Amino acid sequence: MGHDIDHPHDHDASPGEFEHRPPPLRRDFARRAFTVGIGGPVGSGKTALVLALCRALRDRVRLGVVTNDIFTREDAEFLTRHEALPLDRIRAVETGGCPHAAIREDVSMNLAAIDTLLERFPDLDLVLVESGGDKVPRKGGPGITQSDLLIINKTDLAPLVGADLGVMERDARRMRGDGPFVFAQAAKGVGIDQISEHILSSWKQAVQVG
Repeated sequence: MGHDIDHPHDHDASPGEFEHRPPPLRRDFARRAFTVGIGGPVGSGKTALVLALCRALRDRVRLGVVTNDIFTREDAEFLTRHEALPLDRIRAVETGGCPHAAIREDVSMNLAAIDTLLERFPDLDLVLVESGGDKVPRKGGPGITQSDLLIINKTDLAPLVGADLGVMERDARRMRGDGPFVFAQAAKGVGIDQISEHILSSWKQAVQVG
């Protein structure tokens, strides 16, 4: 259906480009730990990735986790069952309705969960926040084009679902330019070392840890 009423929104809106991202916000990391957001659609392996990162990082940094679910605490319970971290260093946020709302429109629930963690553990270095986000590279949402690191997970399933990793690599390079990306199989540990080192490097650069 067409419309010709004057209105302010832009039909040529873009998700942005990696090289033109705004600079990181300047803040006091002594007051709030360096925070890493992990987004992706249902079934993309976010929780398996968080578990693998917890296992890779927990002996190297002081780590906490916040998970987002709609009406359950299933992801937090999964991490607890698999002993990702001690129970009191995992916080579950029940977002209700749309799981993206707590990461895009109103982040207050996640900030409150992080604050709760830091009240209990004021010396945390790093907090992982698991949420929702964009899908395949060619769709070009801001999570694809502007994330610090794009993780293309479950690459072992590509032949089973008719996905072409060569096409995905081409699309990622086209949408991200020089923005880094990693092919991973989080549940099998593939790519986790590379992802972990990227996180540690970003943390050290942000807080100027030697």
